[in-house]
Amino acid sequence: MACLVLDVRMPGMTGTALQQTLARAGDAIPIIFITAHGDIPMAVRAMKEGAAEFLPKPFRDEDLLGAIDTALTRARAARKEHGEVDEIRRKYASLTAREKEVIAYVIKGALNKQAAAELGVTEMTVKVHRHNVMRKMGAASIPDLVRMMERLTP
Repeated sequence: MACLVLDVRMPGMTGTALQQTLARAGDAIPIIFITAHGDIPMAVRAMKEGAAEFLPKPFRDEDLLGAIDTALTRARAARKEHGEVDEIRRKYASLTAREKEVIAYVIKGALNKQAAAELGVTEMTVKVHRHNVMRKMGAASIPDLVRMMERLTP
């Protein structure tokens, strides 16, 4: 886990230009800006573009260390969340087309009988697909499955 501490004014490339370059490249490394030459619009712009913190100079060592700790904690949590969502996507991708149809009815709260009628299959077929969905997704319950599917939608 890493964190960048950048001055707004750096030789060659400004800290905010580097932030924009990293964002375009898809790099989500947390950035803490420090500056003796910043203003409120600059700080707001940096924060809107994803900066973890914007510290005006002079600052206390404790403030910088606290900002780094907070940025790393947030980055770890985001990485964990991203990994979990990727795992749910991978499991969802393993479902058959019919299982994906059934899952849509399950998360809407439809009864097996209703799903069967709409899909033109027997109730037993829906039950089999539902069982397979639960197993493949690793869901312990319907609410667990619903929470998984909610995490897939932006």
